[in-house]
Amino acid sequence: MPTPVFPAEPTLFSLTDVAITRLRGLDRAKYLQGQVTCDVNALQPGQSTLGGHCDPKGKLWSNFRLLCLEDSLLLLTKPSVLVRQLPELKKFAVFAKVEIDTYPGLTVGVAGQGTDAWIAARFGVQGTALIEGGMAVQVEADRWLLVSELPLELGLPAGQESLWWGLDIKAGIPHLEAVHQGEYIPQMLNLQALDGISFTKGCYMGQEIVARAKYRGANNRALFVLAGTATNPVASGDALEIRLGDNWRRSGMVLNAWQQEGQLWLTAVLPKDTEADAQFRLKQDEAASLRLQPLPYPLVD
Repeated sequence: MPTPVFPAEPTLFSLTDVAITRLRGLDRAKYLQGQVTCDVNALQPGQSTLGGHCDPKGKLWSNFRLLCLEDSLLLLTKPSVLVRQLPELKKFAVFAKVEIDTYPGLTVGVAGQGTDAWIAARFGVQGTALIEGGMAVQVEADRWLLVSELPLELGLPAGQESLWWGLDIKAGIPHLEAVHQGEYIPQMLNLQALDGISFTKGCYMGQEIVARAKYRGANNRALFVLAGTATNPVASGDALEIRLGDNWRRSGMVLNAWQQEGQLWLTAVLPKDTEADAQFRLKQDEAASLRLQPLPYPLVD
């Protein structure tokens, strides 16, 4: 069965389906600290974290990967969320010494067997760190993001961008699209399990709702990985149905999907008590058949 698998050697992925928002200025960390779920103040140059940007009700405008450079902070998101998310991020910037614009550099991925050793030899780093012109971020073993304002002459074979995002799906890494904005609190995307939420940092937009979900057990949904077969193209926002006896009932929405030769891997937000052997299909493709896959990390509240 085709599945998103690591290439046999370090392979270059040109990442076009990513947007980078840059924050500069003396107040950049202080400003962002009051907007997002992660502890921005705790980051030193060369460090990175996942995080979320919420509305006052604790629902996500976006989730992101945050990179801390010497003179700026970079937020990596899906491009589709920017129309609504960016004005919210800029809303109070007039009161702070912060500039918010688009990062002029490029983003590529490198993945495949031996990539950790290749990165160490090429850039002299063993983990997430600054490199000349930008930053190298270790996503997982043998998989890295490179963000740079300088040209990257890497001399590696090229891979399909869809595989990169498929590997994120297998890793249980969420990517919110515009269709999901205002639907989920951060814990529904497992951001607490991915170290994307600080519960000690103090106030930020939506913080009370996020904290209540943790301390009062108010959240009953989580991100799951599913795999199986499908005939029709699958997109973010498509409805999933779960089998209950002889009937099917709506259960959640597709977050991200990877398809190849009729095989399908996807992430979806589902009830936390979903049985491990549950059967799923797509509402618009009744012939589809999907099963839960093990998450590569433990779910925590």
